[in-house]
Amino acid sequence: MSQQKTRIHALELGPMENFIYLIEDCETRQAAVVDPAWDVDAIIQKADSLDLCINNILLTHSHHDHINGIEELLNHGEARVHLLKPEFEFWNNNLQKPVIHHGGDHIKLGATDIKMLHTPGHTPGSACYQIENELITGDTLFVYGCGRCDLHGGNPEHMFDTLKDMKHNLDASMVIHPGHNYSVVETSTLAEQIEGNPFMHFDNDEAAFINYRMQVHDKTRHDPYGPLTRQQMRVADLLT
Repeated sequence: MSQQKTRIHALELGPMENFIYLIEDCETRQAAVVDPAWDVDAIIQKADSLDLCINNILLTHSHHDHINGIEELLNHGEARVHLLKPEFEFWNNNLQKPVIHHGGDHIKLGATDIKMLHTPGHTPGSACYQIENELITGDTLFVYGCGRCDLHGGNPEHMFDTLKDMKHNLDASMVIHPGHNYSVVETSTLAEQIEGNPFMHFDNDEAAFINYRMQVHDKTRHDPYGPLTRQQMRVADLLT
C-alpha cells in the first residue's frame, strides 16, 4: 500500500462558521494554510501538534472573514502568500511581496502539487485549490449551495459560468471542501452536488440562474443546506 502523500485538515473558526484548511505534505512536514482567519493561535497550535512548518498561505478570495488572520500568521514566521492576479487587483491591498498567479498555475508544497483554478463569481479572482482528487472551494461552491454574488465584487453571470465549467470539466468523484460549514455535512463529492445542489440545475438558462441566486434563494432556503434535486425544484416551481 502506498503511503499517503497529502492530508487536509479542517478547522471551523469564527462567528461565520469558516473552514480554515491546513494542507500537510507528509514527506517534508511543510504546510499551507488556506484562508487564515479568526483564531490564528488555533491554526498554529494545530500545525504544532502535527509537527508541521507553515510556509505558504493560500487565499481563495479577499473578503475580510477569510483573510483577517494573515498579518498575525505572517508575524509568526516565514510564509509566502499566494493569490490570483484578478483578486490581487480587486483587493488593492498593500501586501508585501505576494506571489501572484494565473488560473492553471501549480504550487509545490514539498512533494504535494496544488493546482489553482480561477473560479470567478463571488469575487473577480476567486480561486479553488485542487490537490489530486480533492478541491478546496472557498466561497465558490458550498455543499448544496454557492457563494453570494451581491457582495462587493460579486457577479452572478460569472458564477453561472464557473459552476457550469466545474460541472462539466471536473471529475465527478472529486471531494469538495467548502469555505463555510453551511450544510448538513462538511464535505461532499462533486457528483452529489450535481445531483443535489440547486445551483447546478440550471444548465444553459443563465437568466433563471441569476434570478434564483439574486432574488429567490435567500428568501426560500436557509442553512444548514441539504440536497435539493432537480425534480424537487420543479415541484416547487423553481425550475422549468
